[in-house]
Amino acid sequence: MMYAIGADSGTQGTKVLIVDFNGKVLGRGHHSHQMIAGLTPGESEQNPQTWMDALDNALSQALKAARIDPSRIVSFGVSGQQHGCVPLDGDGIPIRPAKLWNDTSTVKETEAIIEKLGGVKSFIQKLGINLAVGFTASKILWLKRKEPEKYSRLETVLLPHNYLNFCLTGKYHMEYGDASGTGLMDIRKRQWHREAMTAIDPELEAKFPPLSHPSQPVGQIKDEFCQRFGLDKVLVSSGGGDNMMGAVGTGNISPGVCTLSLGTSGTIYSYCSEPFVDPEGEIAAFCDSTGGWLPLLCTMNVTNTTEYFKALFNASNQELDRMASQARSGAGGLVFLPFIDGERVPVLPFASGVLFGLNRKNFNVSCLARAVMEGTILNLGYGFSRMKSLGLRPEEIRATGGGAKSRTWLQIVADIFKTPVVTLKEEEGAAYGAAIQSIWNYFQDKGEKVTIEDLARKMVRKGAHTVEPEIQNFPLYDELREKFNSLWQSLREEFEAHRKSD
Repeated sequence: MMYAIGADSGTQGTKVLIVDFNGKVLGRGHHSHQMIAGLTPGESEQNPQTWMDALDNALSQALKAARIDPSRIVSFGVSGQQHGCVPLDGDGIPIRPAKLWNDTSTVKETEAIIEKLGGVKSFIQKLGINLAVGFTASKILWLKRKEPEKYSRLETVLLPHNYLNFCLTGKYHMEYGDASGTGLMDIRKRQWHREAMTAIDPELEAKFPPLSHPSQPVGQIKDEFCQRFGLDKVLVSSGGGDNMMGAVGTGNISPGVCTLSLGTSGTIYSYCSEPFVDPEGEIAAFCDSTGGWLPLLCTMNVTNTTEYFKALFNASNQELDRMASQARSGAGGLVFLPFIDGERVPVLPFASGVLFGLNRKNFNVSCLARAVMEGTILNLGYGFSRMKSLGLRPEEIRATGGGAKSRTWLQIVADIFKTPVVTLKEEEGAAYGAAIQSIWNYFQDKGEKVTIEDLARKMVRKGAHTVEPEIQNFPLYDELREKFNSLWQSLREEFEAHRKSD
């Protein structure tokens, strides 16, 4: 039997799976990441070495748990948090810490790039995608403006998963999926967009690796890494962003399937065989990591809000679920706008969280807990409705991420989205997808005609339960959704005024 490694390097930590070629997970490992402390509001950074240290630790745990001969491992796939900027000097050493996907300190740089390309409508027409604050492009311009001495030493720009691949193989590489989230790529032609690059620096394109199809692997793992873990000859696949790998790991590689990830951020995405472009730019028109496209909605506030809530009451996940389940659907009319870290969709980078509608009947821990959960899904519901209006036809939602372990949260999803929700046997969709993609790359490299669709159908298995929507709750949540959308729209002017006063 041959084995694969799937690693997911996220915001909070790195997860590693050891998977056999039939899809069985034999070993798991996890190691947390440290954030850089003391930054100003809106900044979010990590030292890239943190990711490699975490990968080493998590891989050691997974190998120990798997109890297999490491020399039988033949492929390695890496999933990474999207949109981060890893700036390297001529020796491949990071010039500074990486700015992450949830860093919103680059608003002015985002606006400057969009203006240079003729405004939002023009930007979307030229690249097929809007430039969100969290994308990589504005981080590069920020570096050029704020830290010119460091920028002068810039030789290569990588995304987090590309950096891990570089550490493993010594090779610079970038595939369509993760690259489509830089804001520098024409997602329809799957090429770097020269005008967007030039808006930052006429020499910038030379600092990016050439784009590769996701079926093309990076190369073999370095000897010293293999020796450290008892590996032999291991092929590193192209890998991809965590959402692209999550799509593979949840079997979301054909129309009709929709993946919902309830993590720190919230994402909904679905496979398309042709480019999917939102003329308003609210739905990100990404490429996927199989050769197709992946229209995606991302909100910035899901489990971060429940983590704050749990900390107030020193509660566990189980206690949170119990609290929320004791309140009726709708939380007694209490509405929570979960904009704790600003928001990407709707575009409210300077927004704050809001509790609206408190009264003596709902001012209790159960209604508060449920309102927090419902608010995150009502927020995702705004973008989900947008996706459906542009032609998405979801028949089933496959839930993954930490929030997917809550039956209460899943019922809220099913009721607000009016769509059945299923969980999967393997909950770590991104790491599992990275393993599956690495097996595909391995077969491709050997010249064997195995499709990634065949592998996903064989390896991705649904969980034991499907959460069906409760039709009687539809009118209630329709009313709450209208109230939720009306609230953030009416408060947008106040959020913007607060920004200008700061």
